[in-house]
Amino acid sequence: MNRFIAVGTLLAATAVSACETMQGAGRDMQTAGQLLTQQAAESQTQVGSYAPPGPAVTPMPY
Repeated sequence: MNRFIAVGTLLAATAVSACETMQGAGRDMQTAGQLLTQQAAESQTQVGSYAPPGPAVTPMPY
């Protein structure tokens, strides 16, 4: 019986940590996308063909 409880606890901890890992990866990808957008806008400004970006989507708070 104790073995089943230990295995269940281990599986639950793994599932929770996997969710946190995916959330962190999502935030990292979002930040990378924002930086890429900013760099593209700066490059277009330097070249002289800047088109203002549309409204940004506000991310959901975590």
